[in-house]
Amino acid sequence: MLAEPARLQILNALRSRELTVSEIVDATGLGQTNVSKHLQLLYAQGFVSRRKDGLFAYYAVADRFVFKLCELMCDSLDETVAARRRVLAS
Repeated sequence: MLAEPARLQILNALRSRELTVSEIVDATGLGQTNVSKHLQLLYAQGFVSRRKDGLFAYYAVADRFVFKLCELMCDSLDETVAARRRVLAS
């Protein structure tokens, strides 16, 4: 789930407060269809919660621990990139 950059962008946008799909689109620069698709997956896996208020659905991070997982994922990606650079530089 966290290997997809778009999902990481969405989670990062939700770091400080709950947002609607339109607000997430504005914050990330991703397309509305793309954001909706990723939110469905994040919701189904329990990474985000959803609250409906009238015509709007508000999304929030379901558990702040998700940011620890994001940090681990980013650290892992950084290590992978650094290793590939070393191989290419040889």
